[in-house]
Amino acid sequence: MITCFQQLAQALTYGPAVLATVVSVRGSVPREVGARLVVDAQGQAFNTIGGGAGEAKVLAQAQVVLQTGEPQRVDIDLTGAPNRTTQGVCGGFMQVWLERWQGEEALALATTLVQRLQAGQAVTLVTPLDGNAAPYLSETPVNLDPAAAFVDTLQPPPLLLIVGAGHVGVQLAKVAYLAGFAIAVQDDRPDWANERLYPQALYRLAQPIEPALATLAKHQNLYAALVTRGYTYDLEALTQLVRRPIPCTYIGMIGSEKRVRQVYQTLEQSGLPRASFANIYGPIGLDIEALTPEEIAVSITAELIMVRRGGTGRPLSERIRQQITSASPSHIP
Repeated sequence: MITCFQQLAQALTYGPAVLATVVSVRGSVPREVGARLVVDAQGQAFNTIGGGAGEAKVLAQAQVVLQTGEPQRVDIDLTGAPNRTTQGVCGGFMQVWLERWQGEEALALATTLVQRLQAGQAVTLVTPLDGNAAPYLSETPVNLDPAAAFVDTLQPPPLLLIVGAGHVGVQLAKVAYLAGFAIAVQDDRPDWANERLYPQALYRLAQPIEPALATLAKHQNLYAALVTRGYTYDLEALTQLVRRPIPCTYIGMIGSEKRVRQVYQTLEQSGLPRASFANIYGPIGLDIEALTPEEIAVSITAELIMVRRGGTGRPLSERIRQQITSASPSHIP
């Protein structure tokens, strides 16, 4: 979401822009309530609300909103029902609110949203749906009629701390950033933890792990991926991470099962209780037989998304494949 508002702020520097927001859904749909896309003054679109014919309908209406300035509510039918104009076959419905943003006040609002999200703060954006008032930020809890306003508390992106700035870390920063994670990288080697290798990082911490974690002490939603160059660095980092006053959402450690077990054993012998290892994922990543740094980065990021979204890590095709293989040809669901 922070990227979307960055794109909106950039677009507002050279003209008006339309912000399209999914305000309600029913049934199976490709995106969630609060998903957004931006259409700038040249008609370029940034981000997505699900693609396909439904998004094409929104993009077409966004051109009208750009010209007239009149907000619109767009209904997207994804039921695939016969004898109806549908925009897909997912099975549900989406409502999307389109509103033109323009001028200095809109730019200031978009900029404030970005700054506060980057600082790790949650932000509540209120969008009136009557077309007579502009969106605004609320600093107090809001209880408004959903038909009158869309109230969305935007959460800052989770921060992924990459411990170890080597080859895997470089690729992990790229993939995890694309998946919506803010990036921090820690390594005591300035030749590795730098802007050239990690241009997308908010924090490049070329220092030992303890002062690096002190810099990130206030971040509420910290993920940590240990992709270090050696066993001793794993030990040092894990000792600090499991004792963090604000527990990490996720800690993953690269290495073989033997290396991981050895690290656990050493930590336990040092006095850390075994229960403190409960949220450590080691070896890190999902089992896709990844070999190259790029493939390993995909495997790790998939696990990060699984933890963030509450997924299972199982193939989406598994259930239907079982049904097909167990059913007779005339009874395939």
